[in-house]
Amino acid sequence: MTTILQTNQLTKVFGRQRAVDNVSITVKQGDIYGLIGRNGAGKTTLMRVVSGLAQPTSGEYQIFDQQVSNGKEAMTRISCLIEDTGIYPTFTAKEHLKLKGLAIGVREKGFEDRLLELVGLQNVGKKSVRKFSMGMKRRLGIALALVGSPDLVILDEPINGLDPQGIVEVRKIIAELNQELGLTFIISSHILEELSKLATRFGIIDHGQVLEELDRETLEQKSQDRIVVETEQAAAALLVLDNLNLTNYRMVSEKKIEVYEGLERTGDISLALAQQGIPIKTMVIERNSLEDYYLQLTSPVKQNVERNEVI
Repeated sequence: MTTILQTNQLTKVFGRQRAVDNVSITVKQGDIYGLIGRNGAGKTTLMRVVSGLAQPTSGEYQIFDQQVSNGKEAMTRISCLIEDTGIYPTFTAKEHLKLKGLAIGVREKGFEDRLLELVGLQNVGKKSVRKFSMGMKRRLGIALALVGSPDLVILDEPINGLDPQGIVEVRKIIAELNQELGLTFIISSHILEELSKLATRFGIIDHGQVLEELDRETLEQKSQDRIVVETEQAAAALLVLDNLNLTNYRMVSEKKIEVYEGLERTGDISLALAQQGIPIKTMVIERNSLEDYYLQLTSPVKQNVERNEVI
């Protein structure tokens, strides 16, 4: 899969603060890349740098394998909605799109109506934006980000402040644009559960540093309730699990197995292993939500915030 964006040791310093600290991430074509981090973690600054709105202090980034030296190249292939939408209260939605089209040289006729339909605002007519709900303004912001047919769309906290219905609408629009048009997104949020429903890959950022990059499947495994078995004979233990019809497992290391089903069958597992002469060092049930995993990863002291039940 084609790499759209790659950063290498990207750093942005404000005075004594390293807002972005040696960040290296990779965004593939077709990704919905979720940047997870608390307020002030560095998400917005990173987005501003890779979208050409701010210059990095050091490091570099590439767009479609082309080195970006001053941000101008990025602006032709990346579009963003960062912080304030920048709308004019007395303008209509169509006037906003036409104005941006003029600013960046879009010559396509009727593109305004096409984009308004994509985000579900085709029936707003001549209503001024001041009369829009928060959700409608967010959808207009997404339409503005689509002007010029960018390869990569960057959205900073697109669901922040929306009611549940607005969150569902924005999430649906982004998913459809990704699946039907193949658009690639980078989306930041501090609402982890919502981002986990949409993103296909994740970067967890804290104090300006990306602590981990992982795909949705891996994140779901890491934040899933599971039985953890430690034994000197992990490979042999897998055969025992298969005989118990427990197949949703992962061998983490030569001595550790994680089982993602049958949490009520720890007794069966213990008995079956004992019958095969396989010693168990420990067996625990780990209950770990997405928030638990994030807090564990970003904790200053790596505390075990998982709620463990010892068997």
